[in-house]
Amino acid sequence: MIPPPVLTSKKLASLKPRDRQYKVSDSGGLFVLVKPNGSLLWQQKYRYRGKERTASFGPYPEVSLRTAREKREEVKAQLREGLDPSEVRRSVRQKLANTFAEVAAEWLENQEARLKTNTLQKAKQHLERKVYPYCGNKDIAEIEPPLVLEILRRIENDGHLETAHRCKQRMGQVFAYGIATGRCQRNPTSDLARALKPVITTHRSAITDPRKVGELLHDISQYNGHPAVRAALHIMPRTFLRPWELRFARWEELDYDRNLLTIPEARAKGRDKLEHLVPLSTQVRNEFQELEALNGNRAYVFETLGRGKPYSENTLNGALRRMGYSGEIMTTHGYRAMASTLLHERGYPPEVIELQLAHKQPNQVAAAYNRSARLRERVQMMQDWADYLDELSGRAKR
Repeated sequence: MIPPPVLTSKKLASLKPRDRQYKVSDSGGLFVLVKPNGSLLWQQKYRYRGKERTASFGPYPEVSLRTAREKREEVKAQLREGLDPSEVRRSVRQKLANTFAEVAAEWLENQEARLKTNTLQKAKQHLERKVYPYCGNKDIAEIEPPLVLEILRRIENDGHLETAHRCKQRMGQVFAYGIATGRCQRNPTSDLARALKPVITTHRSAITDPRKVGELLHDISQYNGHPAVRAALHIMPRTFLRPWELRFARWEELDYDRNLLTIPEARAKGRDKLEHLVPLSTQVRNEFQELEALNGNRAYVFETLGRGKPYSENTLNGALRRMGYSGEIMTTHGYRAMASTLLHERGYPPEVIELQLAHKQPNQVAAAYNRSARLRERVQMMQDWADYLDELSGRAKR
């Protein structure tokens, strides 16, 4: 007899990531695996011929609690018939999953533990919107270089050169996975070296003139949108974090006793992921505490009206647009260039600025040490920086 279920939608929404992945059981061997990057994956324990095995059902909330329980019952039915559910699933995939879209979906599922959530979402969106309409239903083994180039040329002709290169990269990864799983023999993207127009690297738009910085901050002070968006707009220039590092912040990452925000390894940039410490100025601490009074019962600090998801970068950039700052003038990522330029101009030690920007260190040993290196100087710099921004905002006259 299956014990009563213990998971609910409310319970799932409240699950928070830890340094290591952990399991939360439902019933009948079904459990959700909580990854350090915050993703939730459905899995089912079962025994076949005396050996314990695990079936995976996909991520929550894409796979709902109800659907996961239905899949659990399917597993149990297969076991009663003497079948190994893993072999049944593999057999079905081999028969039906030879289209490019099916192989890509399988590849994306295997990346859930490797890629950050927003990176995985972008990869999925690029494939679904730019690639699947033209080759999603084709047998992956029959796709040749001319078709791939035609797809990428469409993206190029729309003026999205970087997206074209990104789609080529993702398609190449899907073909490589198809080769590894026996669905195709070659990777047609390998024949397209230098076939695409090069991407001309441009720096992200940023305001670095002190007078214009003051005007921007003054405009932000007048913003009267949702409190979480308003708080993010105030905090971003004063912490100069990467947009996703701040957007995905959780309440447990704030330490008011030490006046620190900790960006965990799972959300850090690059392959050599390390924690990043962000000293809280008085102004930033006050913003967090004011928002906590309204939003403290939610998992994410900057959570949308619908629970379980933070505001997107487009939402924050959209707020800047409504204040009159186009993408050519300022973006949320531009606060980093703003801080770097003005802090250097104000004479702060370059190495202290680089540490606070969490730029990559020459070697991993130095990076691990520098996680908290010169923290006293960084604390003072961050308070000075917040005070300086208040001064610039106060001078602004519109």
